[in-house]
Amino acid sequence: MRLLVRNARIALPSGELYHGDLLAADGTVAVIDREIDQPADEVIDARGHLLLPGVMDPQVHFREPGNEHKEDLGSGSRAAAKGGITSFLEMPTTNVVAMADKMAEAAEKSVVNYGFFIGATPDNLVDLLADTLACGIKVFMAASTGTLLVDREEDLENIFAHGSRLIAVHAEDEARIRSRRAEFSGSCDLADHSRIRDGESAFLATRRAVGLSLKYRRRLHVLHLSTGREMRYIAEHKQPFISCEALPSHLFLNTDAYARSGTLVQINPPIRSEEDRLALWEGLRSGAIDCIATDHAPHRLEEKALGYPRAPSGMPGVETSLPLMLTAMRDGHCSLAELQRWMCYNPARLYGVRNKGRIAPGWDADLTLVDMVHEKPVRNGDLFTRVEWSPFSGWVLTGWPLTTIVGGRVVYHEGEIRPNAHGSALKFSSSTPLEDSPWSS
Repeated sequence: MRLLVRNARIALPSGELYHGDLLAADGTVAVIDREIDQPADEVIDARGHLLLPGVMDPQVHFREPGNEHKEDLGSGSRAAAKGGITSFLEMPTTNVVAMADKMAEAAEKSVVNYGFFIGATPDNLVDLLADTLACGIKVFMAASTGTLLVDREEDLENIFAHGSRLIAVHAEDEARIRSRRAEFSGSCDLADHSRIRDGESAFLATRRAVGLSLKYRRRLHVLHLSTGREMRYIAEHKQPFISCEALPSHLFLNTDAYARSGTLVQINPPIRSEEDRLALWEGLRSGAIDCIATDHAPHRLEEKALGYPRAPSGMPGVETSLPLMLTAMRDGHCSLAELQRWMCYNPARLYGVRNKGRIAPGWDADLTLVDMVHEKPVRNGDLFTRVEWSPFSGWVLTGWPLTTIVGGRVVYHEGEIRPNAHGSALKFSSSTPLEDSPWSS
């Protein structure tokens, strides 16, 4: 398969733009030049739009198996493709048999590339060590929207002390949350969600996970940082084997959003103060925070309408994360080089996925063409996610994907998913982050 993209503004890792054509052949970028006069099976006229590396989302929950009425691997991957995401890492299964089943389901349903975490429990160390397919081990240090929980010190020590695979932690302190929940017992005030699962609970768990990582020299990725205190602590203890991420929900929302959007913005860990929100941006720019994920975790509107505390935590995000960040880039909050690092290159590097996240000859042809000229609002009725809503509904954004390309094949184009589109299983080559490539502009 040969795909020719003509007349694009091609994003180089340096943030510079190269005006020209790109030829993809057999799944990789073959040629970048001012004009390419070679045969191709399909030609896309970019019309001067911005061509980016495909986004890798390193944390999604596509709800399969068990909650397919909210999302499944098919609907979630289609929503991801519409959002310019060409690869995702999904949360988690707990044994090797279930992992094999999930890989088979994804091979049949997913229109973008995929990988899966294996989830830790207090008693499944044998499966954690036996699995060879997962991108990493997911540890919930506090009860969240699922049933997985590992909070006893001896169980955490056992997981960190055995094996070498990356451990990704949902870092909230279960004991403190239980204590705070008792203190706020009977409250129906949604703002108390951020008080119960407060910044201290996040900091205590992050500090605990970093301590175990340093003790055992174990690869650690801290999921969805939500506070400036966590960010500063990780910055002080940063090692090549310790990384972390931030979410658009924490980068663009603060606790004022409860009054506007109610339980639609109820997530774990919760949205925080404006000071914390700005600190996360500071952490991204300084390199303390390595990448951006969505934690796409959809629930039906009727569930959210139950009100606090009955409504479940979580929100969809794969369709809006790139437009949110590109709009922020346009408004001067980050550079094109930074955006590519945070959303494309670093997630692949941190999880040991080779040849993804940059546009260069020999690199995988996972690409997204975006419109930086026109703006349009987020509209619930336009979304591909099965739950059909977004906490950013009504926000006017730019950078909407026009075309998403996976392995040199168009999977999404001008509002539609192509028939017979399929992604591939990601391969994870290292338990420590890959070295930066010497390739530059």
